[in-house]
Amino acid sequence: MQELNLPRFEIRVERHAGRLTIFDILRRRHVALTPEEWVRQHFIHFLIEHKGYPKGLLANEVELRCGEKSLRCDSLLYDNEMRPRMIIEYKAPSVEITPKVFQQIANYNFLLHVDYLVVSNGLTHYCVKMDYGNQNFLYLENIPSYENLFT
Repeated sequence: MQELNLPRFEIRVERHAGRLTIFDILRRRHVALTPEEWVRQHFIHFLIEHKGYPKGLLANEVELRCGEKSLRCDSLLYDNEMRPRMIIEYKAPSVEITPKVFQQIANYNFLLHVDYLVVSNGLTHYCVKMDYGNQNFLYLENIPSYENLFT
């Protein structure tokens, strides 16, 4: 797999039924090792180990329902009352982060109304802080540490 613009971590890769898998610390099981999953696991470890995000407040592959339609968030961060506060969308390193990618995460946010939207392909990371009062958002230079999220 490709080297990413994220810190290294103790990667647990195995082969199951002829396919490579990687251990997901949030789902507590091995999942198929795809380029997008490679990014997800690096990013989740980055948030927990380097930004202080509590593992118990993060979830991967969260299903959202809107009527008959079903959507799936790559990762969500909740607050202590289990309200969604951040949506994180991952793409494979070969996928450019475009306005279309942001539209995908914005569609999820119509349902969740979170404070932060994050998009990463493992090489480039974008974080925006929502400003609902002014119907706007602010691009942040870095992914905030957990302690600075809700201040």
